[in-house]
Amino acid sequence: MIWPFALTALGLVILLLAGDALVKGAVNFALRLGIPALIVSLTIVAFGTSAPELLIAVKAVGEGASGIALGNVVGSNTANVLLVLGIPALLAGMHTKGVETRKSYLYMMLATALFIAGCFVGPITWVHGIVFLAALTAILLDQFFEARRHRDAGSAEEDDEEEVEGADPDLPWWQIIGYLLLGLVGLPLGANLLVENSVIIARSFGVSETVIGLTLIAIGTSLPELATTVSAALRRQADVAIGNVIGSNLFNLLAIIGLASFVGPIEVERAFLHFDLWVMAGASLLLVPLVYKWINLGRIYGIILAGLYGLYLFVLLA
Repeated sequence: MIWPFALTALGLVILLLAGDALVKGAVNFALRLGIPALIVSLTIVAFGTSAPELLIAVKAVGEGASGIALGNVVGSNTANVLLVLGIPALLAGMHTKGVETRKSYLYMMLATALFIAGCFVGPITWVHGIVFLAALTAILLDQFFEARRHRDAGSAEEDDEEEVEGADPDLPWWQIIGYLLLGLVGLPLGANLLVENSVIIARSFGVSETVIGLTLIAIGTSLPELATTVSAALRRQADVAIGNVIGSNLFNLLAIIGLASFVGPIEVERAFLHFDLWVMAGASLLLVPLVYKWINLGRIYGIILAGLYGLYLFVLLA
């Protein structure tokens, strides 16, 4: 049984490295072509950082293991709030009262409500996918125009190129092409290894593929967000930490499931409808005191978040 675990871990590592390479390559390629940095940030960076989850979902749905696809998204969103914010808060409490994320948070909660409603009228099909992607497009357009208004008002004085994650004006063309190729080859390879071996693990231990998606795969694909948030917490950048979680959750719900639904119908198990979806929604509501600046994300709140995630894992695995 050691090989399925080893190959699952290898697949996850390949996915994360390939996703990072794709973001670097795509960002610098787009900027060299003269595409505005704001559009690159809102589209290429956002989609690129979600590429591992997307490839997992597409591969899982294509192989009839839609429980992994849905479990990965729901589990990742739960982990993003409870684990990705909980652990950094334990390490270094963050002053979140000065962070303005209300509008983005409301978008995330609307996406959560839309996603849950879609699950209750499931299975999720391409019709749901069109609705999810239309909602995401409307949100991105609103964010684009709002960002432009801020910049026209002189609120952003930094150079556009420096504001984009992964941008490097000195990166040579051969490296840009190399990053793109690594990403395009590595993502499907990593997804293949991870999905196939996760199914083997699930069957060997007598647990459902959904539980594997909610736990092993969800935690694994949340590692980049965790690394980013820990780094932001240590640098006292609370806006990056909160924004990272909200943006990731929004894309998980609307983009990943929306695109995966075109590969095939995504079955929604009864356990999702009765438990996991509501845990995800409840975890999202725990951000209300932070978003509305009632409290700071201190160590005590971090203990609560991390403790709740531990309890959730215990219930799932028990």
